Amino acid sequence: MALTSVHIEQLRCLRAAELSLAPRLTLIQGANGSGKTSLLEALFLVGRGRSFRTRQTERLIADGTDLLRVYAQTTEPVHRIGFQYQRDGDYTARIDGRDAQSLAELPSAVFIEVIDPDIHRLVEGGPAERRRWLDWGVFHVEPQFLPHWLRYSRALRQRNAALKAGQDPQIWDRELIEHGVQVDAYRQAWLDSLRPYWDGAVARLCGLPVQLGYNRGWSQDKSLDEALAESRTRDRERGTTQSGPHRADAPLRLAGSAAREVLSRGQQKLVAAAMVLATLARLRELQRQAGGAVPTLLLDDPAAELDATRLRALVELIQELDCQLVITSLAPDMAVFGQPERAFHVEQGSLREL
Repeated sequence: MALTSVHIEQLRCLRAAELSLAPRLTLIQGANGSGKTSLLEALFLVGRGRSFRTRQTERLIADGTDLLRVYAQTTEPVHRIGFQYQRDGDYTARIDGRDAQSLAELPSAVFIEVIDPDIHRLVEGGPAERRRWLDWGVFHVEPQFLPHWLRYSRALRQRNAALKAGQDPQIWDRELIEHGVQVDAYRQAWLDSLRPYWDGAVARLCGLPVQLGYNRGWSQDKSLDEALAESRTRDRERGTTQSGPHRADAPLRLAGSAAREVLSRGQQKLVAAAMVLATLARLRELQRQAGGAVPTLLLDDPAAELDATRLRALVELIQELDCQLVITSLAPDMAVFGQPERAFHVEQGSLREL
């Protein structure tokens, strides 16, 4: 499901932009602040319903306007996606002419990932960052994951509301446990299948034995039922549920310490890139076996802060994926990735094909 065309209206400095993407390599060149990254945000929005730079989507709306729009089309198979976001937070997402019930439906139409200069947040940030990374992979391999996660999230909201109101939260425990156990099982199975790809990617990119773990969100030696019962008094005191898969993490450790405490910013970026590329490599293999679609990988200034050796390792790993690439660059070319099939220059929000 490679992206073939994208139409953008009122997204940051991009008042109106349209581009056709190459099947394999598209280069977007321009100076800092010209709108290169905003173009990638628009592509990411099509596949995720959010930006990779901010959780506040209203910040993407151009000054002086009340909404943004992005339309896109894919091939293999063909999908038409439309996304509109208003400043008041209301949004509309459409896939093949029908309204999407949830933004979680978008990844089923567009398989997209990004490596940007802030990718180190996967290592440096809190558990929520790594849960999103983990769940994105699970979503693509386990069709039942999303229904279970949505049911779990609903029960969690109701249980927390009961706790805040001083009511008995136990009426929600059965549903929370039923779906929470399934969410945890899917996550563990996905990580088990991912580990060989992770070990190879992190070794090739940074050469350090960084360990990828899994904390499920409650004690390993207790069932979720037992954990909820044990923490019920504390939950009432704090007005929120302290145990469950909503508190899970995929912690990264090196030599017994948290990776964020011992790795430099550059090393964190390489480890985070390894997380993304390991996920893509595993999903790509599964897709090849099933005759599935080609993923799209967005690379925002990939040469930034990488020496020649690390950049070459990154390029080799990406080329092995055989996916659609959209790359931004300050320079008029990115020769290390090969000759682009399509190239665009962006300046002050205006786009032209080279």
